[in-house]
Amino acid sequence: GGVGRALLEQILALREHHAATYGVWFNATLLADSSGALVLPSIADAKLREALARKESGGKLREMQTDGVLAKPDDQSASDFLEGLVKSGHISADSLVIDCTATDETIPALKAALSVGGKVVCANKKPVSADQQTYDTLVGIPRHMHRVRHESTVGAGLPVIAALNRLLAANDTIHKVAGTFSGTLGYVMTGLQNGRKFSEIVIEAKRLGYTEPDPRDDLGGLDVARKALIIARGMGWRLELADVAVTPLYPPEFENLTVAEFIEKLPELDAGFAKQAAEAAGKGEALRFAALVENGKLTVGPQSVALTSPLGSLSGTDNLVEFYTKWYPASPLVIRGAGAGAGTTAAGILSDMVELAFSATPDFTRRSARGGMGDADVE
Repeated sequence: GGVGRALLEQILALREHHAATYGVWFNATLLADSSGALVLPSIADAKLREALARKESGGKLREMQTDGVLAKPDDQSASDFLEGLVKSGHISADSLVIDCTATDETIPALKAALSVGGKVVCANKKPVSADQQTYDTLVGIPRHMHRVRHESTVGAGLPVIAALNRLLAANDTIHKVAGTFSGTLGYVMTGLQNGRKFSEIVIEAKRLGYTEPDPRDDLGGLDVARKALIIARGMGWRLELADVAVTPLYPPEFENLTVAEFIEKLPELDAGFAKQAAEAAGKGEALRFAALVENGKLTVGPQSVALTSPLGSLSGTDNLVEFYTKWYPASPLVIRGAGAGAGTTAAGILSDMVELAFSATPDFTRRSARGGMGDADVE
């Protein structure tokens, strides 16, 4: 996908930086997509660029005419194929397994990688927002800080999880976390604040590519709920996705419509949202589609917030997170910036990789094969 390609491009572009600054060289040994995999002891940079070019042109890895290509059997699930690659000896204690997908079919492979001593960097929200038992296995009790990172599951490259972990490390009691985790929904809320019609905003956002092909995938709030759950679990809460109270931006009767029918009926919602926006403005507030983690509860949906608050000052597609803690009780710790995009997401993944491969991994072994540089295999 786009994130995986952006990550490979950054790894290749930053070879000299990583070597000079950290003494690290990321050696790619396994590259997989839904069609198959490229598996070699060391995949040369030229071959990585060939794979990138093929994917960018809409091709598949199984179509590459080169050594090391393994095609996924048509009758085998992606889950079984990926898990089989791990269990076939392609993953070692030096391996970093990077999940840039958006599917839960990677979960067995991630578990298998950890079981043989590998390390995991996850940009995929689904494994860490799956059932609590899966989360516990992946993240660990106590936490596998030196083996598992998932910064880019919340806010792309924004250091949300890093900030959370530092607060917890200092035992700075977290009383509340509030945030907007969807650039699409931020765009919609800003439009309402500016007096535009809800239907007009959504249709424009779809045309601009801000929404999924079916806008309900964004307007339903499930992606925001996953991110809120990941933060809450990071705080030590034990909850399931079903425990998140989500208020979508459309009524239940719109759920089973076709996309065309849904778009056609959107104007029916204009008056209701205009009223909500006007009521908020009358109180010196604005509507934001926000997640709230407080008092053991997770709520996701449109909320009216003070214009003078960090959330209230937000506009456009940026993400923002507020941490209210013992040391930040009235003026919260705020993280704000672009919360989407392949490049920013890949940058968050790459930072996690460097930390796991070098500074954050107590059992990391330096090698002399590349002039004394640390050498970490990348899957």
